[in-house]
Amino acid sequence: MSTKIALSIKNVTKKFGGLTAVNDMSFELQEQGVIGIIGPNGSGKTTMLNIISGLSRANSGSIELYDKNISRRSANRIARLGISRTFQLVRTLPTMTTAENIAAGGIFGHRRYWDKELERRVNYMLSHVGLSEKAMMPVGALTYIDQKRVELARALMSDPKVLLLDEWLAGLNPSEMKIGINLVSGLRFEGRTIIIVEHHMGAIRSLCDRCVVMNSGIKIAEGEPNLVLNEPEVVRAYLGENDA
Repeated sequence: MSTKIALSIKNVTKKFGGLTAVNDMSFELQEQGVIGIIGPNGSGKTTMLNIISGLSRANSGSIELYDKNISRRSANRIARLGISRTFQLVRTLPTMTTAENIAAGGIFGHRRYWDKELERRVNYMLSHVGLSEKAMMPVGALTYIDQKRVELARALMSDPKVLLLDEWLAGLNPSEMKIGINLVSGLRFEGRTIIIVEHHMGAIRSLCDRCVVMNSGIKIAEGEPNLVLNEPEVVRAYLGENDA
């Protein structure tokens, strides 16, 4: 893993009316590192990813991508600068083919491809996520895990500097979960820089170098997964005071 800081989150706060969804959040992501953001439902995890990717703007604080402040940039501009993501609920174009959906990521993202170069890149990504035989199928006809693979391939098409995975493993059965973890593990082996929001603790332990734990918008712990997940405050956040 590189010692270079790819992404720096500094004192970020986001409010929705009287609700503080993210409160003074700070952490850093090293280049080629994989960090997990975990916490109970409603703790601010997805809001944090939305802020990083430009879908939501923080009230205060800053976000730097390789020392470039991106806090006030649009989602489109942030994508161009090298941050790509997936979503909790799969966002595909169901009437378009698998290949067409993936190609969109190579046109609108960080690194753009055209003509034969785009075709080669799409074929590579189809193979990379195991969808070569389904390239011409409409995405709406694919299984749920295959639609997730399409979204992952589309996010990777532009060769992002930082990849955000928002509960990408959610909704998978045990056999699909194993496939999903192996796919993300392969990205880690490639040296991808990744933030994972996830509820599956086995995945966090196996995929992440570090994790940040959020509760009610506040960071309550940070460190190596096996150590952090055993901290009393983290256990209380998940199980409640009486079960800690």
